[in-house]
Amino acid sequence: MKEMMKNTGIMVAITLIAGLLLGIVYQVTKEPIAVQEAKAKQEACQEVFADAASFEAVEVAAVEEGAWSSAGYGQETIDEVMMAKDSAGETMGYVVTVTTKEGYGGDIRFTVGVRMDGTVNGISILSIAETAGLGMRAEEVLKPQFAGKNVEKFEYTKSGATSEAQVDAISGATITTNAVTNGVNAGLYYFQTQLKGGSENE
Repeated sequence: MKEMMKNTGIMVAITLIAGLLLGIVYQVTKEPIAVQEAKAKQEACQEVFADAASFEAVEVAAVEEGAWSSAGYGQETIDEVMMAKDSAGETMGYVVTVTTKEGYGGDIRFTVGVRMDGTVNGISILSIAETAGLGMRAEEVLKPQFAGKNVEKFEYTKSGATSEAQVDAISGATITTNAVTNGVNAGLYYFQTQLKGGSENE
């Protein structure tokens, strides 16, 4: 019995010490992690809105489920919205963070910068796990094709883009192309239906 009590006491002491050490590590690393996350967020926003002086978080408004799904966006979610402002504090547009579940290798998460006139400033891919040499070429092949375009909706093509609204698909990776295109369209749809007025969010 004494041996059992002794062993139990040792286990309790080890558990308490381990918990204490984990708590200390968490407190020590919490602030640096938060700083890094804020820095990464700022860089992602700046990438799609290089001429913005500052960014301000905007509450993500709930989109009526029926309208969202009927528009074809059942696999996309709007994670975050940042308002891009110039040095005078005027709204230039928005940075919309989108996650699409349609990727070949899982979720693809990226930001879409949209000016107040609806022009896509560009996209910044935050996380992607597609097939090397195929879907992972999204950064190289797809990303440049959205920048500077002002269209209501994009579509991808395998035969060569012939209009502003068309995006050349990645050869051998139409699933990735479709996922990214739908994700950008979801960001545009959210902008058009929830943000375009601008005044209610300022």
